Amino acid sequence: MNLKSLSLVNYKNIESKHLEFDPKINCFVGKNGVGKTNILDAIYHLSFGKSYFNPITSQNIRHDSDFFMIEGLYERLDRDEKVMVSVKKGQKKIIKRNGKNYDKLSEHIGFLPLVIISPADNDLIIEGSATRRKFIDGVLAQTDVDYLNILLNYNKTLSQRNALLKYFAANHTFDQENLTIYNQQLHDFGSVIYTKRNKFIEKFTPIFKKRYLHIANNTEQIDLTYQSKIHETSILELLTQKLSKDRVLQHTSVGIHKDDLDFTIDEYPIKKFGSQGQQKSFLIALKLAQFDFILQQSDAAPIILLDDIFDKLDETRVEQLMKLVDDNQFGQLFVSDTHPERTEAVVKKTAQSYKIFEL
Repeated sequence: MNLKSLSLVNYKNIESKHLEFDPKINCFVGKNGVGKTNILDAIYHLSFGKSYFNPITSQNIRHDSDFFMIEGLYERLDRDEKVMVSVKKGQKKIIKRNGKNYDKLSEHIGFLPLVIISPADNDLIIEGSATRRKFIDGVLAQTDVDYLNILLNYNKTLSQRNALLKYFAANHTFDQENLTIYNQQLHDFGSVIYTKRNKFIEKFTPIFKKRYLHIANNTEQIDLTYQSKIHETSILELLTQKLSKDRVLQHTSVGIHKDDLDFTIDEYPIKKFGSQGQQKSFLIALKLAQFDFILQQSDAAPIILLDDIFDKLDETRVEQLMKLVDDNQFGQLFVSDTHPERTEAVVKKTAQSYKIFEL
């Protein structure tokens, strides 16, 4: 699969732009603030229906405009596919494939598989559990057609249960029957999500360890561990045990929406004990393993976006990363950098065709 061309109107700081791409490597170079990352984000937007950096749709509309439009022409499985994302202020976002509207965004996720490696990935290590759950959910949503719908149903039920708990508190009342319905639904949806996440981590971890070994080229013991209270008991039992606490807090304190991933190096948390270089290698291995996993499950090689990667990694790691592109399993690559000469020097070392866009 590859993106043949991209058209943007009023997207972030870009008034209007049309770009035609090389099927292998495409580099956007120029000073900070000229829109390199915004072009990468537009490509991400076409795959996921939202921005990687700012999921609030209206804030991606160019200042003094009332709409944006992104259109991409792809070659996928030997046929052309045109995908368009557009939104007007105050109106619902529209996503079309070959001129036909999607009824639900979930029908589109996974059709254009994509992996992004960005400085923002550091949040996976330093931020809270929600960021790491988002990573798991993002990989599974691209590879399992049922997963996203089940997750959406879980989150909808969770919101309804939380609203009911707030209603109980505001009105000094309690209705066990209504609560039981939501508890059972959270148990049913959550149990499926838990099982799928567990199986994913079992398959994903060996792939990740192999990637880290290649990138870091050393014998450090790194690991991923899925943390969930459902390891020990059922969601239904947890909800029953924590009912008093939930009524005081007015929200649901247990469930798969509290799960986490532990990142360790030599059995210690990488957040506290990993060097900056080890953390960078860890994150890149995580994202390349994401690529590998999606490739195994999909009929198309994911597009890879490398945002500002040359400024965030030392030269050795960048060259190791670019060498991977020479592997035939890798598809199309998009890179942003501030130094044209540095970028071209590295991509020339690959055996692939490339195109450089100076912005």
